[in-house]
Amino acid sequence: MNIVLLGAPGAGKGTQAAKLVEEFGTPHISTGDMLRAAVKAGTPLGKKAKSYMDAGDLVPDEVIIGLVTERLQEPDTARGFILDGFPRTSAQAVALDAELGKLERPLDAALLVDVDFEVIIGRLTSRRMCRDCGYIGSAADAACPKCSGEMYQRDDDNETTVRNRLDVYEKSTAPLIDYYRGCDLLVSIDGDRDVEEVYADVKKALGL
Repeated sequence: MNIVLLGAPGAGKGTQAAKLVEEFGTPHISTGDMLRAAVKAGTPLGKKAKSYMDAGDLVPDEVIIGLVTERLQEPDTARGFILDGFPRTSAQAVALDAELGKLERPLDAALLVDVDFEVIIGRLTSRRMCRDCGYIGSAADAACPKCSGEMYQRDDDNETTVRNRLDVYEKSTAPLIDYYRGCDLLVSIDGDRDVEEVYADVKKALGL
């Protein structure tokens, strides 16, 4: 299966991707990880990306698409891939489709893990992290259940920041959802349930 993964920050799409990877061995291609790897390896596209990142600029679409195209030609993607974090806009989706067409590897589905924004805000603002071991828990944890360390709220989990991230997501990604719906590729799953229930629905919807 060739899949694009969609969903707001905190919707749980990363969890579902991890479960697909574990069961089927499909490579989970995160554009952030891919950028860091290309920069570290010093590839021509990695060097190009680094020049933009060092200047504090966004890495242009053509560089990202070049990196994605390179990555999709590696042997581990022969049986499929899960793209996460790209495309982020309709223009990127059109460019990606063109590259996948050249590779004769079209998308099978755009999987949207859909959760109401108020639910996500509740999830993220109640999230706490252990200062010592990095365990992720909730506001109910007075101390870390793993190492008894201090639990704290990360700066990006406060309500103002979470609402801003969701606002940015909605503005940039809502047109992308419409694009894939128009291509008859959108598969929407209710993510506001137990992780295993959501995963069962994901597999059913993808015919796995």
